[in-house]
Amino acid sequence: MNRLRNSTSPYLLQHADNPVDWWPWSDEAFAEAARRDVPVMLSVGYAACHWCHVMAHESFEDPQTAALVNSHVVAVKVDREERPDVDAVYMTATQAITGQGGWPMTVFMTPDREPFFCGTYFPRDHFRQLVLNISRAWQEQREDVVDRAKQIVAALAENVSATARALRDGGLGAGLAPADDGLSDWFGAGFGADQTGARFREVAEGAVAALDGGYDGARGGFGGAPKFPPSMVLEFLLRYHQRTGSPDALRIADGTCEAMARGGMYDQLGGGFARYSVDAAWVVPHFEKMLYDNALLARLYLNLWRRTGSELARRVAEETCDWMLRELATGEGGFAASLDADSEGEEGKFYVWRPAELRAVLGPDDGDFAARVFGVTERGTFEHGASVLQRRADPSDAGRLARVRSALLTARASRVRPARDDKVVAAWNGLAISAFAEAGLLLGRPDFIAAARDAAALLAAVHLADGRLIRTSRDGTAGGTAGVLEDYACVAGGFLTLSGVTGQARWMTLAGELLEVALADFGDGAGGFYDTAADGEPMIFRPAEPADNATPSGTFAVAGALLSYSALTGSARHREAAAAALGVLPVIAARYSRAAGAGLAVAEAWLAGPAEIAVVGSPADERTRALHETALRAATPGAVLALGDGTDAAVPLLAGRGLVDGAPAAYVCRQFTCQAPVTTPEQLRKALAVPS
Repeated sequence: MNRLRNSTSPYLLQHADNPVDWWPWSDEAFAEAARRDVPVMLSVGYAACHWCHVMAHESFEDPQTAALVNSHVVAVKVDREERPDVDAVYMTATQAITGQGGWPMTVFMTPDREPFFCGTYFPRDHFRQLVLNISRAWQEQREDVVDRAKQIVAALAENVSATARALRDGGLGAGLAPADDGLSDWFGAGFGADQTGARFREVAEGAVAALDGGYDGARGGFGGAPKFPPSMVLEFLLRYHQRTGSPDALRIADGTCEAMARGGMYDQLGGGFARYSVDAAWVVPHFEKMLYDNALLARLYLNLWRRTGSELARRVAEETCDWMLRELATGEGGFAASLDADSEGEEGKFYVWRPAELRAVLGPDDGDFAARVFGVTERGTFEHGASVLQRRADPSDAGRLARVRSALLTARASRVRPARDDKVVAAWNGLAISAFAEAGLLLGRPDFIAAARDAAALLAAVHLADGRLIRTSRDGTAGGTAGVLEDYACVAGGFLTLSGVTGQARWMTLAGELLEVALADFGDGAGGFYDTAADGEPMIFRPAEPADNATPSGTFAVAGALLSYSALTGSARHREAAAAALGVLPVIAARYSRAAGAGLAVAEAWLAGPAEIAVVGSPADERTRALHETALRAATPGAVLALGDGTDAAVPLLAGRGLVDGAPAAYVCRQFTCQAPVTTPEQLRKALAVPS
């Protein structure tokens, strides 16, 4: 029976015709396992996962292996991007049992959803034997297997509880308790604010020192291979440098950004970043391309350009947005999740070149020029004599380079393209909305702003139902998975950014509604957050991971959105909630600073106010546009924007703000205490100087 055929997940659809009798994650699957009295085999992966494809080809598409699976277990297939809650729970189990994790993830569990054996990729012969061993143990040692499963679940639940207590007890603690004297609209006035700010400064200084200690000064990034793009950490370092002038923070951020952009992880022809580098020098990537990486990196390079004027950073930011718009935009206005690493069954085949291929496209002279510029050698830097394109230095002849790139890009377009996972993930589209809105304003690209608005419109029309977010859609049809905390946080953050760029208050209102759901349904009662809603599907434990992974943690992302919303509206409650969410930051930053980048970036926004910038004037007036662009270009960390014509007070920050002697004006405030309005970009830049 083809139970996956109606899925909105391209990953599940890839497996719909397997001889394995797959079930989607559902109560019915576990009921079937209980009826048959067999274990459940959970297989978790995602469409762009290379080793997921390998295991599928070796085992799940093999009739003999499939027959073995069908006879001995109920097989459940899950797209980790569609069900991050399922993935988080059983990845925690996998890491606890095996000491490592990854995808594909393979978990055997009881019909009560309690895991007793976990692993990742298994070669076919090993996998076949494993299924037989699992079945034999289930039949002959049932009591031991069930006891083991219950012990694992109890240990996982206790570990989650103990971790939450440790993070809470070691966090900012009482210094973040809401003020109750009623004398201030803002949490932490007076002593509390000083105490919180002092602790944030201390945490930030310690994190910079720790990051510097792990920085690879020769090659950029942190540690050895593999190297992942540390987007949130670099964003924090840029904000820290802006506040303190720290040369070390800028050295790490700038050095890593340049190394990534000049290496093979960045597509030197088409733009956009691959998932990570398999080596320490950013030469050979794992070729899958993810929306979330590129949204985060586009915004990071944009901010690096804002701070330093780096033309490399500007180029990469714009090319990355162009790549997302060209390769990931969907017909419904959103952005697809990813591109595969493979094409024609080979990883990276679409992207790599040999010297002879360059000469065939460009001729001998330009072919040799391209080989030198892009580091293509006869020996190759990848497999089978092929090379991944790099651009370690810019040639003096920019015109020739542009011509060569264009010709190679055109030639590459005739190759078989990697498959695209075209489901729309709410959280990742929220990240993209923020990147496109800001890039559009700063780079003078109205098409980028239009793309941000289209994606937001899709989320509002398709992903919002009765005030609740749905995590995924495909072809304009909503999936069946409830949004998790990162969806509410990242979509709210994107809506707030879009509101400031477009002047459309609707997006701020929707962001506020999403944040109300986050506070009511995801809060843990002690200032922290769970990753799933209180009324969500029960799991063996309720996941709550405040540390960053490849994307900002839901906890840190919601802290940032709450802080921004409070700055736009003056809501003390939202500011208090943001501070409470950051209560886990000191412990995470002290233990592993690379997993605290998003929280540290929000803390920098707190230390900067954050600045509240209201720009008032006719959108058609060039003076308004100049103030608006300057406001974002010179903004301090975490600053919020509001744009209006002086007649609309839907955004509280705009209330009572008007023109100055008939001229457009900008108002710079912090905690709703405002400086005198200014009317020129030069005056606005001075007003936005970073507070000490």
